[in-house]
Amino acid sequence: MTSPIRHPYLDHPGPIAFAHRGGAADGLENTLRQFRRAVAAGYRYIETDVHATRDGKLVAFHDATLDRVTDGAGRIADLPWENVRHARVAGEERVPLFEELLETFPEVRWNIDVKAEPALEPLLELIGRHDAWDRICVGSFSEARVVRAQRLAGPRLATSYGTRGVLGLRLRSWGVPAALRRSAVAAQVPETQSGIRVVDRRFLRAAHARGLQVHVWTVNDPDRMHRLLDLGVDGIMTDHIDTLRKVMEDRGAWG
Repeated sequence: MTSPIRHPYLDHPGPIAFAHRGGAADGLENTLRQFRRAVAAGYRYIETDVHATRDGKLVAFHDATLDRVTDGAGRIADLPWENVRHARVAGEERVPLFEELLETFPEVRWNIDVKAEPALEPLLELIGRHDAWDRICVGSFSEARVVRAQRLAGPRLATSYGTRGVLGLRLRSWGVPAALRRSAVAAQVPETQSGIRVVDRRFLRAAHARGLQVHVWTVNDPDRMHRLLDLGVDGIMTDHIDTLRKVMEDRGAWG
């Protein structure tokens, strides 16, 4: 069971369904069109990624470069917003500014993967300007980046563990002493990593004993979704938003 002491970001009854990049399976990841589709499907939690352009504009985009999913090219950090704004995802949809997401979807709660250090301070500035602290959880593979975010923003910012925090929690679940920061609200993890199972009953017990939720990424198979929900995870991130919705509807857990 999860701790009754929660950040407002986690004020949601039952397991949380996250639309990963808005629902990346549709080929329009991290676009306004895909985010609108997720919201229309009933999603209120959406995972996205942020990078900063050369001139400090914060964009919702996964990769460090435009090359894989757009008709543009180059590293976002090396390009001005004027260049990035003309790129089209799958040749169709423009790259959105993160501020647009806050303004366009005022009811959505965002799970933000901060992909690079230059994106951190612009992100916190936007969250503060929009007073969106209850709507944001910040994560990163870099534990140092998440710790810095927490230090700059304080307890009003929800954060998840980075790689080192997840490792410490895994060690704790095996009975091995490990230092863990107290300020995180969640561990957001893959079900397995390099062939080693991360999410099992011991891991969940260790997380829940510290008042942490466990959110698992990126789960696209309905049988795995059911298995993880049976195990007691607190949230699932998926590229296949219709699949996860049906699984949760079948379990009476949607809404």
